[in-house]
Amino acid sequence: MILDKIPELDGCTTSVSAPEGLSTIRRPACGATVWQRDPLPRFQRWIDTLPPEHLPKARMILRPEAVCDALINIVRQCGTPDCSERNLLIEDASALASIFANIMDSAYLRLRFDVINTNACRKFHVDAVTARLVCTYRGTGTQYGISENGDDPERIVTVPTGSPIILRGTRWPETPLSGLLHRSPPIAGTGETRLLLVLDPIEDPELEAETAYIH
Repeated sequence: MILDKIPELDGCTTSVSAPEGLSTIRRPACGATVWQRDPLPRFQRWIDTLPPEHLPKARMILRPEAVCDALINIVRQCGTPDCSERNLLIEDASALASIFANIMDSAYLRLRFDVINTNACRKFHVDAVTARLVCTYRGTGTQYGISENGDDPERIVTVPTGSPIILRGTRWPETPLSGLLHRSPPIAGTGETRLLLVLDPIEDPELEAETAYIH
């Protein structure tokens, strides 16, 4: 069963209505928190109709305060049309980076903009990170649910498009696993293209040799 509304599953997930609420990820037994928000209609129309080859694609490690300038360069390189909606995308991603870095007390972030039209990460799993922020700007959002005995969740929740979710990973300290698993929605063969912002906290950027590093 796939749900579009955000129930609080077994007390290990929370849904908030303001960005400061994302800090509830630090509460005991909270496996994930979703900031439920509605995208601006004009922005959503714009991002949904952009040719996939002009959607921003990136993978880098940088300080949160460098995100805005880095994204300006990325959208130019990717040919994303220069307009007010493009500015909104840059501003929103930069704001999410700042919020997440503050919550995680992290001086550096790994930032990815992924353009996906396959069944990437379609199996339910937990990421090998401390925590991860995911925001789907285009297409179907991340799906999650509670696993019983290692099986796939029976109730699957789909995060609304444009709503950021922070998920605890296997490296979150001192908290037992909640059974909360997530996946990318299976979209292969549907013609759908997703645009994801993914943020991870980084302790030592010098150890991340495979990723571009911006001071």
